[in-house]
Amino acid sequence: MIEYRASPDALAGLTEEDLAGGFFEGWPHPPTPAVHLAHLRGAEVAILAIDADTGAVVGFVTALGDGVLAAFIPLLEVLPAYRGRGIGGELVRRVLARLSDRYSVDLVCDPHLVPFYERLGGTRLDGVGWRNRAVLEP
Repeated sequence: MIEYRASPDALAGLTEEDLAGGFFEGWPHPPTPAVHLAHLRGAEVAILAIDADTGAVVGFVTALGDGVLAAFIPLLEVLPAYRGRGIGGELVRRVLARLSDRYSVDLVCDPHLVPFYERLGGTRLDGVGWRNRAVLEP
């Protein structure tokens, strides 16, 4: 069974060790657990998926925003062993519910992930982005 916990309560007592389970699969230089934890704490909204049997964090989604009109979902991650169980979709539904009063909620993803977000009601948009990958290099 998966439990979902939202910030700020979800982050109380959360440690770097809780986030060392293999997130950011395929990233050339994944964030360290310390950076991951700092990201969760800095987000306007952070929702964790917790395996109720083990207490392990198995997924999360974050949103950054102005608190009024706009928000951006920078990260959605589910551990590989937990994929295909609807956890990612549930995390997206929950973060969108928390942001339901916003004019815009944007998300940028790799092309192969667009159908996943379209199934959750997202609309394909053109966009532009900048990445400073050197920030995450060891």
